[in-house]
Amino acid sequence: MPPKQPQPLSRPPHHWPSNVQYLSQPRYHSSVPKHIHDLVCPSSTGQARAPASPQKSPVAIQLISDPSHPAHGQYGLFAAKKIPPRTLILDYIGEVHCDHRPASDYDLSLYRTPDHVSVGVDAQAAGNEARFVNDYRGVKPRPNALFQERKTDTGELRMSVWSGSESIKKGDELLVSYGKSWWKARQNPEPEEDV
Repeated sequence: MPPKQPQPLSRPPHHWPSNVQYLSQPRYHSSVPKHIHDLVCPSSTGQARAPASPQKSPVAIQLISDPSHPAHGQYGLFAAKKIPPRTLILDYIGEVHCDHRPASDYDLSLYRTPDHVSVGVDAQAAGNEARFVNDYRGVKPRPNALFQERKTDTGELRMSVWSGSESIKKGDELLVSYGKSWWKARQNPEPEEDV
């Protein structure tokens, strides 16, 4: 049985930026061909499921006030209650797409088809609380959470945030590894010399 997901909020949570659309479900961009959409989000069986009962979100968006934090003055995602090890915390919701988005810092790889089409989920302009998960580097010795694919109970493929091998204490920031390639892509290129 798939892990139970907290019911998404229908309105933005506290500290939500006014320039970002809040989503409780993925939005599919026109760049996603029908055959890939059907692969990532199979048609439902037509049986309606009873809505899950609303639950208090396990996370909260908070301003980072620690001056030594690399994201000082920005926001992070914090545990609103104790989160057990290896627990689904929330899905990374955004715009599912098949186009190239090198300027986005909120674009995660979701799937790569056998014919090498990349499917991503981008939360730069529209997403949920998961877009506030920061990298552990410069904050803690190792991440306490991770990105991992999962299928919903209707078969939709999603990227999700899970707790790691240890509990996350209430009030702790959720920290993942963005990966070396994410950081490498953001290093300042050497300026070209004039000849």
